[in-house]
Amino acid sequence: MQKLSMDQLNRTDLETFKNQEKIRITIVLDNVRSMHNVGSSFRTADGFAIEQIFLCGITATPPHREIEKTALGATQSVQWSYQKESLQAIRGLKEQGYKIIAIEQAEGSIMLNNFKPITAEKYALVFGNEVNGISEEIMEVIDACIEIPQFGTKHSFNVSVTIGMVLWDFVTKIKF
Repeated sequence: MQKLSMDQLNRTDLETFKNQEKIRITIVLDNVRSMHNVGSSFRTADGFAIEQIFLCGITATPPHREIEKTALGATQSVQWSYQKESLQAIRGLKEQGYKIIAIEQAEGSIMLNNFKPITAEKYALVFGNEVNGISEEIMEVIDACIEIPQFGTKHSFNVSVTIGMVLWDFVTKIKF
């Protein structure tokens, strides 16, 4: 077996990518403190061609060297915006017809493997702070909550890992 070269991967250029149809998913980062997690979210969003990222609260914004370490240029390809108040961003997305889905451990949550996204829906997936999770004020206005089953001793996955798992699950259920 031989690795594929960059030419063999046949990736689109930046302008083509910006104009191609995106998967109707928005990532909302609610007070994510690590710039490496922010950069990773951009790179994953690019890889799955999702619509956009909302950076909220204390979440750092590009351009920043620490974000670029993990984004590897994806801050140029993925549409993003900043909102000081996460709740304001969520309400705006809700008004635009997005289903607001918190990714959190909560009473009444749906396990990721059991969640069935509807292809025609627009989703805003909310990921919270690395220590405190998603704020209570946002949990009060969500449409659903998804939880990733865990079997080890830790209480949660890293937020960038969580984003990757959830987007992979959504994309495979929507596209395949």
